[in-house]
Amino acid sequence: MKTYFDCIPCLIRQSLGAVRLVTDDQRVHEQILREALEATSRMDLQRPPAVLAQGVHRRIRELCGDSDPYLACKDQFNQLALSILPDFREHLKHAQDPWKDAVRLAIAGNIMDLAVNSALGEAEAEASIMQAMSEPLAGNAADFATAIAQAESILYLTDNAGEIVFDRLVIEQLPAEKVTVAVRGGPVINDATRHDAEVAGLTDLVRVIDNGSDAPGTLLEDCSPAFRQCFEEADLIVAKGQGNYETLRESPRPIFFLLRVKCPVIARDIGCPVGTMVLRSPDDRNLAGLLVEERVSE
Repeated sequence: MKTYFDCIPCLIRQSLGAVRLVTDDQRVHEQILREALEATSRMDLQRPPAVLAQGVHRRIRELCGDSDPYLACKDQFNQLALSILPDFREHLKHAQDPWKDAVRLAIAGNIMDLAVNSALGEAEAEASIMQAMSEPLAGNAADFATAIAQAESILYLTDNAGEIVFDRLVIEQLPAEKVTVAVRGGPVINDATRHDAEVAGLTDLVRVIDNGSDAPGTLLEDCSPAFRQCFEEADLIVAKGQGNYETLRESPRPIFFLLRVKCPVIARDIGCPVGTMVLRSPDDRNLAGLLVEERVSE
């Protein structure tokens, strides 16, 4: 992924969609649109979209006078996820491969992303998660399980509220004493913060920290020294969502990326169609080939 030029139109649409979600004031809509257009004209296209999005959403919070304008949306999706979580727990009890299905569900929860779809409704989110059980997974869940078993310390980077509830299905199968879960250091879109980790019940299971940043991804230079130390010392890192993929894809650290492909830029980079559920391993294996193999086996 040499340049993020193709992401610019999407970033503009996201900026306008996001501000419309939190205010009906057209003057604020126009102000955000103008500022986003100006910012993109100066943007370093080698830098991930999270850099621009961070500034845009700081400005949205400032203009709206609200430190967390998506709080109601986040709580809505947290409660939706919690309401259907028992059904999926029951499924895993009888699944032929509980680990692989837990990974699928954790990735399926990545649909709860208001940066990509600001009009996402509960019915659409629930239907997508239900459908995930029959979708192919590009990646090797067995290799993922082996890497986890061999790791002495695991850092799990969360993505969105709501989605973080389904992360429990994977995290509950990990050795709790080895796991640290990281959330965003401040509100941005519907990305998960400590509040969401508490609602999801993760703080009762494992150690939870924040990364010290309000970027919709993991911009290491913007994260706290404590988080960076944890990142560098972890034997294995699990990173959820496109934002974490875009910001960490070139990191030399041992990272498994769990995401749903949501845009053509990421699709080209990973080698899988838009909509694919991806488990990308640190050795960057041929995901398109694995996807074909799974479709054949199923």
